[in-house]
Amino acid sequence: MLGASPYYIESGDFYMDKIDKMIINILQENARATISEMSSKVSLSMPAISERVKKLEASGIIDKYTAIINPKKVNKGLSAMVYASFSDAEREKYFSEFVKNEGAMTECHFITGPFQYCMKVFTESPAALQELTWRIREMGATKTDVMLLLSTVVERPSIQLTE
Repeated sequence: MLGASPYYIESGDFYMDKIDKMIINILQENARATISEMSSKVSLSMPAISERVKKLEASGIIDKYTAIINPKKVNKGLSAMVYASFSDAEREKYFSEFVKNEGAMTECHFITGPFQYCMKVFTESPAALQELTWRIREMGATKTDVMLLLSTVVERPSIQLTE
């Protein structure tokens, strides 16, 4: 019964159909959407919607609910991608801990290519971005590069599910 629809999700053998995808998309648009609001948009009873949301959470498909902050409204209007490479594995371990506690970083990815790490950062000024880059170098980065983000074409909190 593994076809194009519904999706088959390995973890927990969970089958996700069109209605589940609609619920997820509604919650991605507004994580505070009520069961009543979702019920009217999906044309399904409130108990059925509630049960589906619980199953999506229990299966791990819905990982968490969060608030998305507008960086400009909290004086963090300068956004950049920072790339870093390390030649010392021990220093790299310290860097991993540094990244987890660095509030300016919203993402950090271990990547392929000329750099090992790619980080999305938000700072209040070029000077603050320079200071962050220096701290990354102090952590043992042998090579860094910074690219300022001039504008954002699309930014989503998570992947979009389509039919």
